[in-house]
Amino acid sequence: MAKKPTATHQESKSGAQTTKRSVRGRLEDGSANPIDVHVGARTRLRRTLLGMSQEKLGEAIGLTFQQVQKYERGANRIGASRLFDLSRVLDVPVSFFFDDMGEDAQSSSPAAVIKGEAVTTAASPGDERDPMAKRETLELVRAYYSITDESVRRKAYELAKTLGGSDKT
Repeated sequence: MAKKPTATHQESKSGAQTTKRSVRGRLEDGSANPIDVHVGARTRLRRTLLGMSQEKLGEAIGLTFQQVQKYERGANRIGASRLFDLSRVLDVPVSFFFDDMGEDAQSSSPAAVIKGEAVTTAASPGDERDPMAKRETLELVRAYYSITDESVRRKAYELAKTLGGSDKT
């Protein structure tokens, strides 16, 4: 009995199995696609800026917090209908999830993976070298915008710039 090809292999017209390439968008080494990682990182960024827990986000879209965690890491892909739900709950346009995507991630689309053209060295947006990926940054931004007095908020901004050595306006 002939073995049915799996979804993770391509097959030539003759039926012979060719180079192992994912048709589900993962990279050849099995790691998450950089686009999925980027979309997940943007989901986490917006959720954190809103002060929303993974549990609350999950409840709002009918998922467990574990599933939200997988989405945010890029371990699971977010489908179009789920992305639409996320955009509504997080109050952002769908395009928000793709903003600021690097060219390496863009060149790792599932079509590029299938064709063997994907860049496999793309750095994750969740990389700790990215200050916007750090919880501390997100909490600082949220705290800053929770200052209701505009003059106090402006003074806090000026203080942070001075302390950071970039007090030139």
